[in-house]
Amino acid sequence: MKKSIIVTGRLGDPLKETLAQHFELIEHSGPLDPTQQDVLDILSKAHGIIGSGLPITPELLDAAPALEVISTISVGYDSIPVDELTKRGIMLCNTPDVLTETTADTGFALVMASARRVTELAEWVKAGNWKASLGPDHFGNDVHGKTLGMIGFGRIGQAVARRGALGFGMSILYSNASPKPEREAELGAKRCELNELLEKADFVCVTVPLTAETKHLIGADEFARMKSSGIFINIARGKVVDESALIDALEKGTIKAAGLDVFEQEPLPATSPLLNMTNVVALPHIGSATHETRQAMAQRAVDNIRLALQGKPPINLVNEDVRQ
Repeated sequence: MKKSIIVTGRLGDPLKETLAQHFELIEHSGPLDPTQQDVLDILSKAHGIIGSGLPITPELLDAAPALEVISTISVGYDSIPVDELTKRGIMLCNTPDVLTETTADTGFALVMASARRVTELAEWVKAGNWKASLGPDHFGNDVHGKTLGMIGFGRIGQAVARRGALGFGMSILYSNASPKPEREAELGAKRCELNELLEKADFVCVTVPLTAETKHLIGADEFARMKSSGIFINIARGKVVDESALIDALEKGTIKAAGLDVFEQEPLPATSPLLNMTNVVALPHIGSATHETRQAMAQRAVDNIRLALQGKPPINLVNEDVRQ
């Protein structure tokens, strides 16, 4: 008898066909709400779940006694209780590596767009306001030769720093739990405490994961330490930043500008003050949103769940302890 996999959200037909060769697929487009009888029925026989944006609760897990693996089509898994999965012997797989370069592209695009006021001035031109030569009121700031401070220096943080150091001659500071001597040698990067980074960097870019320790890691005190000419970039998770403190810092001129791909509430409410600020570049969480990368992420998630349910080590296992 084939094991069953619940497929949530979008998964291309070729990938579904790959899974269907080995497993029974149960496609479900809505939320996995265990209080709904139809969901309860499919959870009761599921051995695996694959999809993105999966909010996993203890109640859902109680309704899925045969569950062996959850394969999320993302690198982040802050909505999934990892310890609870491990306690129940359920594997959690994610998709790092395949989205590193694409997300770093997005981060550096925000650096460039914020410094050179790309979005603001593009809209200014479209509005028919370009009627004479530009003056200082419309000038931006250079990126090359400046100091880039990376809060978090994992795969994505290092990839952003590589673009800055090797492409734009930027000096790199990084704040990270562990030193990265190989990147220090390659990029001339310097590890320092967070406060020093905030005070010295022209661009501050956040790439840490969201955990209990990093929630609101950046708030009013941190923005106060930045240069008034400083530009803040967030491609991590919205809740890493106290958004009200960020809004206040932008309104008061504590910092100059911000480039944001993530927010505390997503989608960003139409009432958010951020949407009315010309010194903010706001993107709809597009970090990995390219055709090539989303396909690679889906493929990795499929490979992970297939291997896990066949009793083989998945490529990316978050909770290694579960295999013990």
